[in-house]
Amino acid sequence: MPHHDDPFAPAVQTARDWVRAVADGLETDDRAFAYRALRAWLHTVRDRIGVAASAHLTAQLPELLRGVYYEGWVPSHVPVRHRTAEFITQFAREADIARDEVGPVAGAVTTELSQLFSPGQLNRVFATLPMHLYGILCGARLTPDEDPLEQQPATDRLEVDRLTSLEYRVQALGDAVAVLTRGLELLPIDASDDTRTTSAAQQAHRILLAEGLVGADPYGRER
Repeated sequence: MPHHDDPFAPAVQTARDWVRAVADGLETDDRAFAYRALRAWLHTVRDRIGVAASAHLTAQLPELLRGVYYEGWVPSHVPVRHRTAEFITQFAREADIARDEVGPVAGAVTTELSQLFSPGQLNRVFATLPMHLYGILCGARLTPDEDPLEQQPATDRLEVDRLTSLEYRVQALGDAVAVLTRGLELLPIDASDDTRTTSAAQQAHRILLAEGLVGADPYGRER
């Protein structure tokens, strides 16, 4: 079917181009493996960053890969604990590779994505991750025994988890306030716009809901 008759053809082609780039980085002709590696990268990173960071990252993904990114995503469950063992296990399972291959494969995907995203985009995402996970995404063969969080006493790990959770909640509050400010701000030439104000309030509420800062009523409605 000619591309001009298929509205989805451009989106499919762009996604194929990204998978092909990852395959080149992995030095393989196996596009299915390249896709699995890319999907594993997207999901393991997605589960360890906040909602706002995901929104920034996916803004530059091809449409089809954006759908892959959000497949099975539960906003209220992220970010998960930053432990090396779980990261390696998840990546290996989704990419269908051995655990000791995770570092090199993740590093190859990161290298290719850094060329596909705008300059500095991945650095902003990686800035929210602990150094040991950043190292794996850059190609390091890090083992659970080298995970500084794993080596801490349970009480210390709990404190780290609490601080990480607090950090993301504070970030979510800041994002919500910024959204509300933009929605409520009127220039001298602007007329009152209730639709924009309502939309801003709803968006801010979704941000807070995703971080567990607001709940839902017994009937499943947001409150």
